Amino acid sequence: MIRKALVALTLFALLGCAQSPKLSSASMQVQAAAAKTGATLVEDGLPARSEPVAQQWRPYQNMRPALLQGWLPKDAGVLISVRFGDVPQLAKVTQGEGMRTQLTFFDDAILQAWVSPNPEVNGAIFSMDSGGDEYFQLYFLDFARGSSHRLTDGRARNERVVFAADGRHYAYASTRRNGRDFDVWIGELGRSGGHRLALERSGAWYPLDFSADGKRLLVQEYYSIAHSRLHLLDLESGQLTRIRVGKEDSADRYARFDGEGHVLVLTDALGEFSTVARVELTTGIVAPLFAPQAWDVEEIDLSADRRYLAVLRNVEGSSELKVYDREDRMQEVRSVALDQGVIPRMLFNHAGSEVAFGISGPQTPGDVFSRTLNSGVMTRWTRGETGGIDPNLFVAPELIHYGAHDTDPNMLNLPRQIPAHVYRPQTPGPYPALILIHGGPESQARPQFSELIQFLVRERGIAVVVPNVRGSSGYGKTYLALDDGRKRQDSVTDIGALIAYLRVQPDFDQDRIAVYGGSYGGFMVLASMVQFGEQLRAGVDVVGISNFVSFLTNTNPYRAEQRRREYGDERDPQMRAFLHEISPLTHAAKIDKPLFVVQGANDPRVPRSEAEQIVHAVRANGQSAWYLLALDEGHGFRKKGNRDRLGEVVVQFLDEHLLPAPPAQP
Repeated sequence: MIRKALVALTLFALLGCAQSPKLSSASMQVQAAAAKTGATLVEDGLPARSEPVAQQWRPYQNMRPALLQGWLPKDAGVLISVRFGDVPQLAKVTQGEGMRTQLTFFDDAILQAWVSPNPEVNGAIFSMDSGGDEYFQLYFLDFARGSSHRLTDGRARNERVVFAADGRHYAYASTRRNGRDFDVWIGELGRSGGHRLALERSGAWYPLDFSADGKRLLVQEYYSIAHSRLHLLDLESGQLTRIRVGKEDSADRYARFDGEGHVLVLTDALGEFSTVARVELTTGIVAPLFAPQAWDVEEIDLSADRRYLAVLRNVEGSSELKVYDREDRMQEVRSVALDQGVIPRMLFNHAGSEVAFGISGPQTPGDVFSRTLNSGVMTRWTRGETGGIDPNLFVAPELIHYGAHDTDPNMLNLPRQIPAHVYRPQTPGPYPALILIHGGPESQARPQFSELIQFLVRERGIAVVVPNVRGSSGYGKTYLALDDGRKRQDSVTDIGALIAYLRVQPDFDQDRIAVYGGSYGGFMVLASMVQFGEQLRAGVDVVGISNFVSFLTNTNPYRAEQRRREYGDERDPQMRAFLHEISPLTHAAKIDKPLFVVQGANDPRVPRSEAEQIVHAVRANGQSAWYLLALDEGHGFRKKGNRDRLGEVVVQFLDEHLLPAPPAQP
């Protein structure tokens, strides 16, 4: 066990009408001026840049987390992604805390990579989009030559690479056929390399694992976070066979061949939380590998010889990693447990003798470690930069639970408890408070590093409260489903309950509370300003949904059906009327507090029109609305220059609208 008192690993690591409304002539003039000068940021209604804020924010801008991407061939080190210049690129590290050697040099961010298990291939496949448009293309990086070339067509969205044991063949999901459905394709590296369509179906299909002989492939049929199915694909005949894990629909999230004629699957078919089950392919018998536990298993990995099983569990938001010996009655071999922190990825090395993992948490922006199985020796491969700030000075959160408006039938009908992390300033209260709401809606706010949170807590004395309202993952499938369909407003009510909780706590200033959220969290910000505006000072909406009807109509076609399963189908008249009624745009006249809206022009998930229609509506009512548009970004800001400016403006907005004492009552 790794405890923060012993090792500094208390460790962060983000309607009716479907048409986009026109902004005011002044807004269009601002955008036209930006286009003429070649600027990538359009600042509409923003104040002039504050040099004191920029200087104070600068150290927090220059933190560089490292993310694990894989083991180098022959286990000669690790492949990581880390920011060089403006965006993350690939680099190699060949010894503990050694030099990072940059391997790729692109203008866009590299988000994920997969190293070939064949040392003769001596390379990796990585994915990259253009300007945040999320049309990910696959590229091959040759480690020996230091060169890269594109593997895919340059137009479709491609993702989820899985290598076969030979390290030359690989499977991936792509919208190449029609731009809407994700089919499974097989590619080959080398002179005879090409691509063939292995599975053509409507919907979303993703490869999971090749059999040892490369003739079969496990694939996932994805409907939603709560519903996905497992199938076995014969690559020679094309026969597709359903592998049933439970009697009813379940979320079968991941699976691996275990080398013994069985499949290990990560599923919630056996209870409230996801666990690991073994399915015998010949008989269909399903058996859990572990006794029931409260908390989800979120990832598994098998060593190359299939002897060792690594299990990553999400325990109240923090991570616990355990390795088991399958040849010794599933005895636990090694473990790593974090008091506060998240392991975003783990991977066995090629020899199966060591497991690597990344860590991000309140006092570490993001680093890569590994642990040997025989001796337990820990290697720290990277030491992330923290802008010159002592990481021990960063603030760790406190986990609280507050009562919702309804009761929990599983808890003697007492008020349902909503978890939240609270980052408190070191100075005495009462503090102004910023409620930070995650997206998804099925995501989970976890104790990862956030430079914005640390800045606001340390430099502005603002308490940051990060709730996991109903509908969040990590707390069981019942909790996950509590906001589905017509229960959508119940999650908004959870924010109202949090505001009420903060207003009666002596540590918080009841007259200085603001909300901040991205994507679905942006919708929650707008909805909170509609419903609880009299108790709020301001709101920050980052790439948020303002109207569910226009959002579902205009989101990228490959996402529309999945989102309809979560929010409801706007093509049904009754559901359309419901979605229109709960949309913040419908009630924009009630937003009477300052609003800051942030958007990426290339966003394929939440279209730019969602931001501009709420800005237009709020301004039409005579209210203040700042608007920041990045012409070279998508669903969130990745590029350092854009992120730097965004952070500065957020600080300026809160300095102006949250920090000042409220006016005296007459």
